Amino acid sequence: MTSQITIRRPDDWHVHLRDGDMLRAVAGYTARQFARAIVMPNLTPPVVTVAAADAYRARIMDALPAGTDFTPLMTCYLTDDADAEEIARGYERRVFAACKLYPANATTNSAHGVTDIRKLAGVLETMQRIGMPLLIHGEVTDRDIDIFDREAVFIDRILTPLVRDFPVLKIVLEHITTSEAAEFVAGSGAQIGATITPQHLVINRNAIFDGGIRPHAYCLPVAKRERHRLAVRKAAVSGSPKFFLGTDSAPHTIGRKEAACGCAGIFNAPYALESYAQVFDEEGVLDRLEGFASEHGPNFYGLPLNAGSVTLQREDVAVPATIAEGEISVVPFHAGETLRWRLVG
Repeated sequence: MTSQITIRRPDDWHVHLRDGDMLRAVAGYTARQFARAIVMPNLTPPVVTVAAADAYRARIMDALPAGTDFTPLMTCYLTDDADAEEIARGYERRVFAACKLYPANATTNSAHGVTDIRKLAGVLETMQRIGMPLLIHGEVTDRDIDIFDREAVFIDRILTPLVRDFPVLKIVLEHITTSEAAEFVAGSGAQIGATITPQHLVINRNAIFDGGIRPHAYCLPVAKRERHRLAVRKAAVSGSPKFFLGTDSAPHTIGRKEAACGCAGIFNAPYALESYAQVFDEEGVLDRLEGFASEHGPNFYGLPLNAGSVTLQREDVAVPATIAEGEISVVPFHAGETLRWRLVG
């Protein structure tokens, strides 16, 4: 039995670092585990300009412990009136690494999102021309569509025509949760990839209702049936370069989670690598963790692989019930559980 693994230093290709006090409380956890991270732009107000991205990046760096070696990769929040020239300028200046498409009201702080993807034709043409990736929260938001079907319907109604109309546009289908998404990505060309979270490898929708309402197991896209979890898990550990690590770590204070209308999001940054390692270990493919965590993402984005390495050791690690930084208290993923791997260096 393998007792220790060392892999190339990994990246997180989808994370929410928030802003203000929350940013200062959580940024260090991501920077401890990952060399780079694609940072989501759904702030209030959203990041839609080069200047806003520059300013947010500066706030992230200021929030990190001194001497931290971490690179935030900034993204542009797409709106119905997104400015193609501003987006191209940001990408050419290497301020924007990608654009993020939120269907309006799909998740936290997405009220400014896109109401009709046809309004973005000019922006998408520009992105396709310059090779800029489009990151998609792949759910429809129609009230008459069951929440557990919204990803599959999005693939059918929106993503399939989008790929047809923009055949060389690089697209990442974020935080996939269904067999339909895994099959779509696997069967598409090299320009289509997907990120996978630790929670969607570990829990199914029963976790949200285990003995009562469990708000800390609620995220969007919501966890699905067990057959979908198994399909996503199979994709993650397959070794396919089309699937790569994206935690979608999305912290909210305990009060905002445990409320009459609790917020969607799971805070998994503190033990993300340990969680992924446990999954790959359970599937008997620890040798594929490095590709998923450290190689597939950079290769898709056309970025160099990281120098350096991290080491995980087979050792029990007790995940605390809460993590507190100043006045911010957050419940982490796996709270109260014992993981079998520990990040040691």
